[in-house]
Amino acid sequence: MATKKRTDAAADTFSAEEKAAMKERASELKRSRSTKDPEADVLAKIAEMEGDDKAIAESLHALVKEVAPDMGCKTWYGFPAYMMGKEIVFFFQPAKKFGTRYGTLGFNDSAKLDDGDIWPSAFAIPAWTAQVEKRVSDLIKRAVGA
Repeated sequence: MATKKRTDAAADTFSAEEKAAMKERASELKRSRSTKDPEADVLAKIAEMEGDDKAIAESLHALVKEVAPDMGCKTWYGFPAYMMGKEIVFFFQPAKKFGTRYGTLGFNDSAKLDDGDIWPSAFAIPAWTAQVEKRVSDLIKRAVGA
């Protein structure tokens, strides 16, 4: 009987960065079953970042604590992510993660950002400024219905 050659579809479909993100997610799921503090994981992930990614992630984390103190956090596909209850509302994707020129603040569908027939669900953040902080603060408040 002839054997059928198996091809690895994932090898042709996913980039190295995407595969790494999936592995990180699997590790996160394993860690979530332990008693480890998820915020410690977020802070450790932020500490690994460099340059603008690190500055943005640190500033975002501090801002969340200030404007939405009831939000929890955890890593999600290796990104710092913020949630209400068990549902992730938004996350920060560092530029370095996928080799982009800016970090991205992404909102999931649970975010209350609906605005008519069309609205953005992700925002490019090349650097953290006072204007960025104000805009992100407003977005977080809207996203959680505050």
